[in-house]
Amino acid sequence: MLITISIALLYVSPSYAQILTGEDSLYAGLVSREQATILSGYGEAKYSLDTKRKNAEASLSRVVLFVGHKFNKKISLFTELELEDALVVGQSGDEAGIGKGGISMEQAFLKFNLNPTTYIVAGLFIPRIGFINENHLPTTFNGVDRPFLEELIIPSTWREVGVGIYGGVKNVAGLNYSFGLTNGLNSAGFSNGSGIRDGRQLGSAATGLGLGASGALLYYINDFRFQLSGYIGGSTAVEKRIADSLHLNSGAFGNPVMLGDFNVQYGNSGWNIRAIISCIQIPNASNINQAYANNTPKSMYGGYAEAGYDLLYSKHKDEKKLIVFGRYEYMDLGATLPGNGIKNDANTQQYIIGGLTYKPIRGVAIKADYVYRITGEPNPALIITPFPQVIPYYTHNGFLNLGVAYNF
Repeated sequence: MLITISIALLYVSPSYAQILTGEDSLYAGLVSREQATILSGYGEAKYSLDTKRKNAEASLSRVVLFVGHKFNKKISLFTELELEDALVVGQSGDEAGIGKGGISMEQAFLKFNLNPTTYIVAGLFIPRIGFINENHLPTTFNGVDRPFLEELIIPSTWREVGVGIYGGVKNVAGLNYSFGLTNGLNSAGFSNGSGIRDGRQLGSAATGLGLGASGALLYYINDFRFQLSGYIGGSTAVEKRIADSLHLNSGAFGNPVMLGDFNVQYGNSGWNIRAIISCIQIPNASNINQAYANNTPKSMYGGYAEAGYDLLYSKHKDEKKLIVFGRYEYMDLGATLPGNGIKNDANTQQYIIGGLTYKPIRGVAIKADYVYRITGEPNPALIITPFPQVIPYYTHNGFLNLGVAYNF
């Protein structure tokens, strides 16, 4: 959600000054009544056609319910419960076990206001990394799906248990900072082609002594938004005696993962342009591969650039929008491999995306896009499914996507 809208975001730059949900109003301190309970939420559904495999999929991607409470002007509670893909395996009516969905807490934390521009959060929260990780309302980004870089390199929605402090720099208008300390990652979940995504512990009985430290500088000036953020965290999620037996370093930052990103956004007169670059370094990838045989790379990197224009801007301003957009993404999910890694050219990926986003009213979006994916050939040594069950892989493929999204 756009829960991290700060006072600067609301009042410094007109291009970004909008409250989209009840949650945002609570977070920004615009709910005046104490002991007030706020309901909010968002959801999205999609239809996707694979043009090469001649197959389609329809899914209720997610439905999220937010419940917040303002105890007084200093302390508020924020919780989000998320259901993904509509049906969880083993639920009533799912005798065949076909459900792919899951139920999880996307966030559950207390917010303590220290002064009008500085606050602390404690609990399960989302650090400020990239565009989409904390600002992931489906009505706020173009395309039916989130950008691929912000799923495979920056693994949205990345939340962990810990504490964080957010604030503004008094002497520099528009400059905001954040710092968070959370539990670390679990390198047993790292995998070929999806990086650290499955190494997130997500507040689910997170194990190990590992810690994760994240920080960001966010700056608004005129019609621009600049952000620089970074993360370093341990990934040994087992007790020391087991780590020793696996030849893994232990401690707060054992087998560290380092992630950095820089992004910029411009918005004015119907135009919205954004770009991001991000990279990950895993120096001890060789040890992780020796322990878990998951082909962890030493480094990954990528970036994307997107431009969108609102065709209805001159007539409707921001009340109604028809955005035509294009985005190009490039990623190398195995840029550098340790000596015991296996190269996979399918991890070098390009995406060309173009489409439309129609917003008849704030809080509702109807989307259509076409995704053209270009990759290298997958390494046969990494294909474990025996013939003839191997699913055909196309290095050049196209996907037609339709979607609807809402927030309130």
